[in-house]
Amino acid sequence: MTRNHSHISRRTALRTVAGATLVSVAGCLNDNGGSGTPSDGTTSPDSNGPLTRIAVEGTTLVVELSEEADIDQVNLIQPNGELFGKRDVAAGAQQVSFEIGTAYAPGEYRIVALKGEETVTETSLAIQPELVIRDVGLYRNNPDKPWDEVYGESQTDSKKNGEAFVTVENTGSGPEAVVELRFTGDVPNPVDDPRGSGIYEKERVVVGAGETVDIFSDSFPFGSEIGEDGMGCSTDGNSGQFTVVLETRTTGQQVTKSYDVEYTGSDEMQNCEVTISEA
Repeated sequence: MTRNHSHISRRTALRTVAGATLVSVAGCLNDNGGSGTPSDGTTSPDSNGPLTRIAVEGTTLVVELSEEADIDQVNLIQPNGELFGKRDVAAGAQQVSFEIGTAYAPGEYRIVALKGEETVTETSLAIQPELVIRDVGLYRNNPDKPWDEVYGESQTDSKKNGEAFVTVENTGSGPEAVVELRFTGDVPNPVDDPRGSGIYEKERVVVGAGETVDIFSDSFPFGSEIGEDGMGCSTDGNSGQFTVVLETRTTGQQVTKSYDVEYTGSDEMQNCEVTISEA
């Protein structure tokens, strides 16, 4: 499960850790159809241009227009050259938008402003997600996380002890959806093929460009019951390595990261001291 800080709820599954402001991916525009990427990615260097800002906000591509814009249509062209969509521009309108979701094709998109059938200006914009795993942690080691809000106050500490969170950052320029979370290797309950997504009460988690989110597990990877291929705790200490695996929708790629782990201080996982470090 994940938790979004903009919708605080006990059953909410998305938590935004960083990126309180909207992250924009924008192109500079001019009357000759040229494009570039300014450092702030928000304004056109040509005050006479009809398009002043192009940005990906969440799962929406937003095109902002100048007050003097003399156009009646904006088209969005996909990387393969096919039309993604077109928007009529009403008199006085200063913005049009395209919902790209998370099933879009990553790549270079063209934004074309038209007056009748004549192209007034156009620019291109790369929309490409890039997920990075930043952290992984357990309930017992991270009591400051919103565990009760995520899993509910009624769930016992022993059950929450078996769950984990994975912090994911999208360093790219487009949204991505995580559709599966797995823990493999030296954990008490490794899961190669989880039931459902492996994410608490979610089939997918959308991570916008520039956002960082916590994704909460639903497979008890560090549960007290040790699976056939799992590694448990011992008073003398057991050490190994596990891998976090994320399956994505937009790019269809796996995102993985391995961690060293040590289990010490008890013969039972419930009272075990678990130490995780980057491999």
